[in-house]
Amino acid sequence: MKSLELLVERIILSSRWLLVIFYLGLAASLAVYAVSFAYKFYKVAINVFAYDEADMILAILGLIDAALVASLIVMVMISGYENFVSRFDEAENGGEVSFIGKLDSGSLKIKVASSIVAISSIHLLQIFLNATQYDNAKLMWFTIIHLAFVVSALLLGFLEKIMAKAKAKDS
Repeated sequence: MKSLELLVERIILSSRWLLVIFYLGLAASLAVYAVSFAYKFYKVAINVFAYDEADMILAILGLIDAALVASLIVMVMISGYENFVSRFDEAENGGEVSFIGKLDSGSLKIKVASSIVAISSIHLLQIFLNATQYDNAKLMWFTIIHLAFVVSALLLGFLEKIMAKAKAKDS
């Protein structure tokens, strides 16, 4: 019976390596998104003198939004791999990537939620800059959805703070 238990445990622990497929897929999607960003940047650059101030602000907000999404992808890839698959050798050997190994699943959730709030904020700002294209009901719903993201991020932060205090008491 003990050998069956050991076999099951080895299979379960080895299955974490299947996550690598997802992280490689995220890396490929980041490359595709980089091409999309380059195209957006090209459109902004060739229209720099044609855009009025509002259009330029909207275009730049689109680029900022893309950068935040790309950062979110990188954060999920690195911390997910580090937390669930394997430690990076670079981090253990005093490598140049000092942030690796510092994101546990709790802080990752907070960073992801914060990134989502930032992305939502940019989208909401873009919508408000084009408010004439939306009716009041849609503007209200966009704002309510954004506020739901904000409240979720705040609650995650609060829960993480409670968990940190509980861990400190246990230590």
